Amino acid sequence: MKERVSQKFAELYGDGATLFASPGRINLIGEHTDYNGGFVFPGAVDKGIVAAIRLNGTQTVRAFALDLNESAEFGLNEEDKPSQSWACYIFGVCREIQKRGGKIAGFDTAFAGDVPLGAGMSSSAALESTFANALNELFSLGIDRFELARIGQSTEHNYCGVKCGIMDQFASVHGKKGNLMRLDCLSSEYEYFPFDPEKF
Repeated sequence: MKERVSQKFAELYGDGATLFASPGRINLIGEHTDYNGGFVFPGAVDKGIVAAIRLNGTQTVRAFALDLNESAEFGLNEEDKPSQSWACYIFGVCREIQKRGGKIAGFDTAFAGDVPLGAGMSSSAALESTFANALNELFSLGIDRFELARIGQSTEHNYCGVKCGIMDQFASVHGKKGNLMRLDCLSSEYEYFPFDPEKF
């Protein structure tokens, strides 16, 4: 997938992109409890989103979704919200970072994913986390990981019409190989627990 994304980026925008990725998730205990302040027990999976990104020196984002074979172009102001639903996730992450005082600018990107759509493994959270992490690094914003997860959650609330809890974005941002995470969605306290699915 990395090669496919890199090739498409080069075809559309040229060289010089950096690759970023974030995983989808599973959850063993606590479905629909995260937005009620309960406990959940998620973990990251080996499927996710890969994006090639390069700053373009403008105030415009140019994006291409390989899996849909669609492109979008939009500015970074509130009135620039794109019409495509998938592009709203990227736009929302940009806007939520700006609302928190982060200074960002335009970029070019091509991305793809292998999280099964509609399978409850949070492809949208993986997309949000990929771009939140990327912009945090590319613009040296210094946003901590839990706030990156909140940026993804706020994107869902404010730009995608989904009043979700924090679990999906948390699992994507904090996931660690060989571990599940017990998260208290009220206090935001969490703890890792070793987990090997092949033993079950």
